[in-house]
Amino acid sequence: MSRLRRWENPIRMDVQFGDTVPAKQRVRDRNAVAAYGARLSRLTGVPITQTAAEGNFSVLILNEDDRAGYEDRLRQMVPGIAESSVRAFLNPPRSTLCLVIAFSGDGGNTYSRAVALIRGEHPDMLRLACIHEELAQGMGLANDSPQARPSIFNDDEEFGLLTRHDELLLKMLYDRRLSPGMSAVEAAPIAREIAAELLGGNA
Repeated sequence: MSRLRRWENPIRMDVQFGDTVPAKQRVRDRNAVAAYGARLSRLTGVPITQTAAEGNFSVLILNEDDRAGYEDRLRQMVPGIAESSVRAFLNPPRSTLCLVIAFSGDGGNTYSRAVALIRGEHPDMLRLACIHEELAQGMGLANDSPQARPSIFNDDEEFGLLTRHDELLLKMLYDRRLSPGMSAVEAAPIAREIAAELLGGNA
């Protein structure tokens, strides 16, 4: 059964680049992650700070050649990471533009670690779209849905950057009336009440 999952503790976000990622691109991408992290913090109420050291939410921007040598580093970052997750990161299918995996330290419903992979070889706007989608999914909006519109959480890829609809979803997820571990049945009536409030009674 699917359970509500989110962060309860502050996030320390770090950006790591592969050796083959150019310096100019590093500046652009680091600034994009910092600006978007600040926006996610405002929406969710979770403190999100950028750190030069390794944090608990790592954004890896790697070209194909960089990914080939990253296995040991990934295992260091996430002790006990499943083989399937290692393969997903190191050899993503071409159809996978970017991805994120969030982990709970005790196997519960509160995230304590997340690692996002952004393909460094993507053009600027596609990398930015990946940053928007994967970092938001790493906050707990984990599933894409064809019913989510207008939204970046929709596999038709019509929307590349976080929409107003997505902002409301994040606000709902982090409303204190909801709590990690709730089932969809438990959360649904509360979520409807929150949605009605956010939409000014027009939900």
